[in-house]
Amino acid sequence: MPPKTRSRVSKRTADSGKVNEDEMVGGKKKAAASVEPLKTKESSEPPQYSHWLMKSEPESRFEKEIDLKFGIEELKALPDQTGCWDGVRNYQARNFMRQMKDGQLAFFYHSNCKEPGIAGLMKIVKEAYLDHTQFDKKDIHFDANSKADNPKWSMVDVQYQRMVKRYIPLSELKKYHLQHRAKGGPLKDVGLFTRARLSVQPLTTEEFEFILTLEDKEPL
Repeated sequence: MPPKTRSRVSKRTADSGKVNEDEMVGGKKKAAASVEPLKTKESSEPPQYSHWLMKSEPESRFEKEIDLKFGIEELKALPDQTGCWDGVRNYQARNFMRQMKDGQLAFFYHSNCKEPGIAGLMKIVKEAYLDHTQFDKKDIHFDANSKADNPKWSMVDVQYQRMVKRYIPLSELKKYHLQHRAKGGPLKDVGLFTRARLSVQPLTTEEFEFILTLEDKEPL
C-alpha cells in the first residue's frame, strides 16, 4: 500500500471505455489495447522517453456510485501535493509507466470534459510499483485475473509542480498537429492524435518543449 500521505489518484479516463473528442482519430474510435502487444524484431528495444502526458477527469462521473473526478486541483490539494497514479488497465499505458524515471516531468491533461486540454505540470516522484487496486474487490479497477504472485498492473507517484500559464486546449493542439503534419514540425506525430486512446502517453523532448512554449503565446 502507498504511504497514507500519498492519497490515491482517481481513475484514468482512457481505461474507462468512455470516448470523447480527444479519443478520436480521423472520425473513428481507436480501440484500447486488451492484450499484450506482440513483440517484433523491429520493436525489440523500445524507445526511451523522458517526458509524458497523463490524462485524468476533472469533472464528476460516477461508476458503481464512485465519483471518478480527479483534476489537477485535486492533486494540488493532496498532502505534499503528491498522489499515486492508479487504475491504469491498458497494457501499453502500463508499459509506458514502467519506463518512467524519478524526476521526469509530465503534463496533467484534463480529459472527458467540456474542453479537454493541458492544465499543468507534475513530476514523477516514485517509479513504477504494484497497483494495489487490482486486488481490491471494492475498487472499480479490481482485476480477478491478476494474481498476487504475478501482478499485472503498476502505478507511479506524481507530484504537482505548477499550472500552465494558460490552459492549452486540445482544439489548439490539433491545429498545430495538422499544420505540422502537412508542413513538418514537432507535433506531426504527437501521441494525442496517434495514440489517442491511451491515458498515459510519451512525448519526445521536442514535442514537450514545443507544447510548453504555447503557454506564452496567444491562442492559435
